[in-house]
Amino acid sequence: MADAKTFMIEDARIIFRNFSGKEGKYNREGDRNFAVVLTPEVAEQMLADGWNVKYLDAREEGDADTPYIQVSVSFNNRPPRVMVIGSAGRKPLGEDTVEVLDWAEFKTVDLICRGYDWAVNGKTGTKAYLQSLFVTLEEDALERKYNNAE
Repeated sequence: MADAKTFMIEDARIIFRNFSGKEGKYNREGDRNFAVVLTPEVAEQMLADGWNVKYLDAREEGDADTPYIQVSVSFNNRPPRVMVIGSAGRKPLGEDTVEVLDWAEFKTVDLICRGYDWAVNGKTGTKAYLQSLFVTLEEDALERKYNNAE
């Protein structure tokens, strides 16, 4: 068996957060996911490797479209390791607590995703699943002051 496809992005920019799996215009109930913005060079390589890279239309005329990849967050087979880092230290998040990331302010995000090769009706591709996520929170003065309070 070949090694599984993986990718790591440090200081990632994530968009379209839905760690809670809330149903919406573009999401089925229970599907936890988010998207990671890619550089054009990384997007090109990932497309060549079969990943499902998508593009956001440019906001301004003359700007380039923004490449991104959607990442699924599944706790079914191989639960991801999700760590939140703040002035109180590191704290793991699980299936029942990961939804707090939908509204948190991030200072930095580092992640590793693994790929799952799929084939449906003659089409193929590689879907990204979250393997590890380390998020450093952007904290305000009161959060820092009271983080170590009993």
